[in-house]
Formats: sequence, structure tokens, C-alpha cells
Amino acid sequence: MNALPLTIYASFAGAVLALAAGTRSHAAARWIALVTALTSFALTLLAASSFAPSPGLQTIIDLPWIAELGIRYHLAADGISLTLLVLTGLAATVGVLFSWNIEHRVGEFFALYLTLIGGVFGVFLSADAFTMFVFYEIAIVPKYFLIANWGSPVTREHAAMKLVLYSFAGSALVLAGLLWANAAAVAHGSVSSFSLNDLAAAATHFSRGEQIGLFALVFTGFAVLAGMFPFHTWAPTGHVAAPTAASMLLAGVVMKLGAYGCLRVAMPLFPVGLAFWQPTIAALAIIGIFYAGFIALVQDDFKFVIGYSSVSHMGFVLLGLAAANATAVAGAVLQMFSHGVIAGLLFAVVGRMVYERTHTRQLADLRQLPLHRLLPFAALTFVLAGLASMGMPGFSGFPAELTILMGVWKTSPVWALFAGGGILVAAAFTLRAIQVSFFGSIPLSRVTASGSEPIHAGSLHHYEPITLAEKVGTALLLAATVYIGLKPDVLLDWITPALQSPLMQAALKGGSL
Repeated sequence: MNALPLTIYASFAGAVLALAAGTRSHAAARWIALVTALTSFALTLLAASSFAPSPGLQTIIDLPWIAELGIRYHLAADGISLTLLVLTGLAATVGVLFSWNIEHRVGEFFALYLTLIGGVFGVFLSADAFTMFVFYEIAIVPKYFLIANWGSPVTREHAAMKLVLYSFAGSALVLAGLLWANAAAVAHGSVSSFSLNDLAAAATHFSRGEQIGLFALVFTGFAVLAGMFPFHTWAPTGHVAAPTAASMLLAGVVMKLGAYGCLRVAMPLFPVGLAFWQPTIAALAIIGIFYAGFIALVQDDFKFVIGYSSVSHMGFVLLGLAAANATAVAGAVLQMFSHGVIAGLLFAVVGRMVYERTHTRQLADLRQLPLHRLLPFAALTFVLAGLASMGMPGFSGFPAELTILMGVWKTSPVWALFAGGGILVAAAFTLRAIQVSFFGSIPLSRVTASGSEPIHAGSLHHYEPITLAEKVGTALLLAATVYIGLKPDVLLDWITPALQSPLMQAALKGGSL
């Protein structure tokens, strides 16, 4: 556990080295990024191998930072944060592999990429709300430049600005809530502090009105980044415009920052507010599941299908949090991991394997190509990722969504029944995407003097073979979703004890008020 802060420092150091090396050698910048990501991933796995699950955050570093304001550099971890740290290390490594084709300003690309990763590691390790907010902001800024400089030329500036404005608007709500909570704590006789434990203790003296208002500010601010309806519109636009690695990170990791903030900060600090807003959150989560799912079902842009599917699947995470019992919340955290892996796979296929070779994302164009024969590896990967996304047994999506629905049923069978219908919508848009994009072509033939004869697909198109880097990245993600699909207890054994901590118990009790 003591090595986990090195994931932050290694990412930031790697960003500096990649930027410096990129001016001389693109290859050097790539290898620096890969070694940095692999190092961070290895550190998370090392910590996981020796992790002893227990209730409460296990402090790693706790130093005064801005003592006058009660702000501390406090890093800690539990089973929830460790699950997401492992996901971040995996996503960072695979994202570098799928960015191996970047040729434009390579050093700058990987410097921004690793800075974003360092910010994400910092969020998941922070036990001080203000320190978490600082890392949260660090993770937001690189997203703009990655999309604006390396994204789709037609929409990248609009998408980057929209994403950042939504993100900063959410951040402003979070900051306002934290400052209000700190001021209220001082007014009620507590010492100025942004420690999650101290704020939670002070919040027990807040009035019901203060709890309701504070929860609304902080939860909504974080939920914007989690893609909660109706604040979700930045997500599909950003996913579509972003380069492949950025799309993988946005859907796979960055959206989890918002859900994590809801779980780690808003819910345990303001349980009375959670009880008040619980039905509203559940309703918005269910609307998001269906709304985004139906839009994905009628999309003509392949990447938009995956973008809206991410919003739909994140609705299950938010519903699990809204149910606010141990089973549902454990399922929500498991779904964060599962969706991070599966979304990464889907965006890797659509953005890198298909679009970079065919130069089209339009399903009407793709259905004219026999991609199952021209790009069989991509077709197989997408089918497997699609099955995982639909929640088929054997993949991580199945235990994640099943655990959420079982927990939601305990809180409200009506919510669970509605959410179950969302799984059918997910199956519909996923099967449509598989059929139209990879298996939708009509056999072609040419007329000759002796009649018609088929045209071999290879005589019409020739695409760059799938690279070794792409195959390795795909194998890592597929291995992760299958492994957790078969052995979900590996993560649940980390997550469940963390929910027994006083902080998390306050949130779960708030949901049952």
C-alpha cells in the first residue's frame, strides 16, 4: 500500500520526460509513456497482492499542506479505491498501446495523457476533500487539449469546449459545497478541516436544510462527470471527437471520477440529504438508462452508439448508489470496473481498428463492407466486447449488473424492474451495432458472359493488419473482463469490507432513512 503514491509521482515524472524526449524522438516518447503506465499498473497490482481488506481508509501519507485552512496532503486507500486504482493502471497501459500510431506532437500528447492519469490516481487516493478537488481539476484540464489537438477535425473544438465547460461547472458546484460544509462545520464549533472523517463528524450537527442543500451541490457536481441525465450531453460528444486513447480514458476512467466523488464525498458526508434526494437520483438514473439506450439504438455513427451506451451503463452505477445498501453499492463499484474495461474495448475497436482503417464511422457505409472477413480480429473483439456489454455470463458485466439489481430490489422492486428493462435495450442496440457494422454486407457479384460470379472481398479492399500493440491491448482488456466475470469475488472481497467503515455506514444508513 505504501507504494501507491508512486503511481501519482511516476505519472507526473513520466509526463515531463515524455515532453522532453518528444522533441528529439517520437519513439522515445512512446516508450517512456508505456514504461510509466506499466510501472503504475505494476504498483497497483503489487499493492493488491498484499492488501488486507478492512473497514475504513488505510492512511499512507498524512502531512499538513495549508495548515491555516485545515487542508492536509492525506492519501489513503481501501478496497473501493484500490479497485479503481487497478482499473486506472490497466486503462493507462492499454491506452498507450492504442496510441502507438500517434505521429503529431507525440511528446506533448503523452505528456498530457500521463498528467491526466496522475490526476486520476490522485483522486482515488485522496482522503482530504480539498486535495481530492485539486487532483480532480488536474485530471480535467488535459482532456481539453487532448481532444482539441488530436481529436476529430470537424467537431474537436466544440466537443473539447463543451466537455470542459460541463466539467468545470460541476467542479464549481463541488467547490461551493465543500467551502459551505467547511464554514458550517466551523460555525457549529468544529476546527476548520477538509478531512473526510472530520467533515463527516461535523456534518452530524448540520441542520436538515444544510444537509439537503450540501448534498445537492456536491452530488450534482460530481454526477455531471458521471454522465447523469440530464447533464450527460458532454459525454457522447466528447467520446466521439476524442482520439482513441482519450475516448478509452473518458469512458473507462474519467466518468468513474464523478461516480467515485458521489460515493466517497457526497453520500457519507450528507446522509440526510441522500435520504431526501434518493428517489430523484434513482428516477434520473433510470431515465438515463433508457434515454441513452434508445438514442444508441437509432444512431448512424458507430462511435456515437458506443458513446451513448456508456451513458446508459453509467446509469446502472448511479442507480446502485441511489439504492444505498451494501449489495447495490458493491455492485455499483464492480460495474465501474467492468464498464471501464468493456468501454475501453469497444472504443478501441471502433476508434482505432475500424475508423483508422476504413476512415468512416457511418453504419450505412460500414454495412457495405464485409468487415468480418476484412478485419476478423476486430470483428471477433467487438462481438466479445458486445456480449460483455450486454451482461452475458462469463464476462464482468454479468455479476456487476446482477449485483446492482439484487441490491436495488432490496430498496425498491419497482426500480429494479424498470432497470431490468434497460438491459433489454442494451441488448438491442449492441446486437444492431454488431450486425450492421461487421456482418451487414450483401455478397457482391459481377456480370460476365457466362453469368454472374462473386467478387472476392480481398479484391475490393485492403486494410492495414491489426498491430501487435493493438492485439496486446485487446488481450489485456479481454482477460480482465473474463477473469472478473468468472471470479467477481476477487474485487467484491475488497469492496465489501470497505462498506463497513463508519463513513460508508453513514451513507448506507442515510439511504434507509
